[in-house]
Amino acid sequence: MRILVFIIAILLVLVGCNGPQTASTVDCAQLPRVLLIGDSISMGYTITVREELADVAVVHRIPRNGGSTINGLKNIDNWLGDIKWDVVCFNFGLHDLKRLKNGKYDIAGKPVTTPQQYAENLEKLVKKLKPTNAKLIWATTTPVPAGAIGRIKGSEIEYNQAAKKVMQKNNVAINDLHKFALPILDKIQRLNDVHFTGNGYKLLGRQVAKSIRKALQ
Repeated sequence: MRILVFIIAILLVLVGCNGPQTASTVDCAQLPRVLLIGDSISMGYTITVREELADVAVVHRIPRNGGSTINGLKNIDNWLGDIKWDVVCFNFGLHDLKRLKNGKYDIAGKPVTTPQQYAENLEKLVKKLKPTNAKLIWATTTPVPAGAIGRIKGSEIEYNQAAKKVMQKNNVAINDLHKFALPILDKIQRLNDVHFTGNGYKLLGRQVAKSIRKALQ
């Protein structure tokens, strides 16, 4: 049993950047460091981003679902740590616009944050990110379809508009994943679900990688 555990540990070190999306990533001194911050959507495309950028960067991500901007403000200092980041790609939204009633998903309830609160929280997060001197990329929130539990179709539009104002004000680059996904949504998104198919995550990952390559240039 001890030998098996040892072998598994060695394999995890060897796979490094190509491991599961939440696994630790092995740094390479010659390559820039990239940090992905986001919810389960970003978790879904992390592996593709790592594969696409294997020759130009080491891609890290936060060790869990980033949740809402409220959770982001609580954890951003720990996520950034004392590492020098070259690029930080971040998103919050789907957990801000979700509606809860008595602690449960319910479209009759109130959103976790209003668009105004959301914008205020994003402003605070950007102020936390700016001192890193990393190139910042904001990813817009992907579409909310009809039937998504605890979320109203199209509610992401108002939140994206609020986010764009904050990012433009602070000269943060915008990767419009919403615009990218919308025309092909029926082919890449799960039915009545904000999440994506395997191929959908690959396409999103390539789009994210493209924006990071541009930032690194």
